[in-house]
Amino acid sequence: MALAPLRTLINQSVRIKVVDVGANPIDSEPPYAGLLHGGAAEVVGFEPNRDALAILNKTKSAKETYLPYALGDGARHTLRICAAPGMTSLLEPNPKVLGLFHGFPDWGRVLATEELDTKRMDDIPETAGVDLIKIDIQGGELMVFKNAIKRLADALVIQTEVEFLQMYIGQPLFAEVDIFLREHGFVFHRFFPLTSRVIQPLLIENNIYAGLSQIVWADGVFVKDFTRLDMMGNEQILKMATILHDCYESIDLVHYLLMEHDRRSGGRLASTYLGNLRANAAA
Repeated sequence: MALAPLRTLINQSVRIKVVDVGANPIDSEPPYAGLLHGGAAEVVGFEPNRDALAILNKTKSAKETYLPYALGDGARHTLRICAAPGMTSLLEPNPKVLGLFHGFPDWGRVLATEELDTKRMDDIPETAGVDLIKIDIQGGELMVFKNAIKRLADALVIQTEVEFLQMYIGQPLFAEVDIFLREHGFVFHRFFPLTSRVIQPLLIENNIYAGLSQIVWADGVFVKDFTRLDMMGNEQILKMATILHDCYESIDLVHYLLMEHDRRSGGRLASTYLGNLRANAAA
């Protein structure tokens, strides 16, 4: 059963600003969909794919803005357009790794290339004041972070695709992303989710999408260092709690954050939160 939004559990509301880098709607709804549909979030999304951008603009609400920029380091790069749109990247697909897994040699086949200019997140005014960064751009995530230092100072939660094998040549892996984000005030919170694939030639139940033992990629959720809550204001704590509850159901960390808010304010948000969660579960 889905949890009720945090604002209804504690009778406190905040407005969340989301920056979605690579907003192509090729999969399920984003984790912030509940916040958006409930009127608690505004979204600034980036999608250089013209067809995907047209879909986003056709279906968007008044609280969504989508821009046709490719984020990166501000330089000109070559975009590799792959047979599977979800494989298109500024990096070159790595046949040595892709060849280990069913389907990927075909999906990662480069059909065309295109030169494009990238923009630095720090240089885009619409991204100021971001609370939640969601990013999935097939290996270019660390490049974006390195050119978003001011935005990382604002952000409270980051959801980023991370890889454990170099699906693209020269692709930074999870360890490098983790180190960089830790250097800028974040700690790793959880995977959302982990994705495995069967190494060829084994095939499970004739399903090329089946997983087994080899973890290939994941979305990693990073949060502002909750061992340093003295660096955060009360509104930031409520915003972080709202994102973690509504998007990721991280009840324990949400409760911890609300306890700190209560310690400062003399309130009872933490006990109200647990009490309402228990009441809803019993209903």
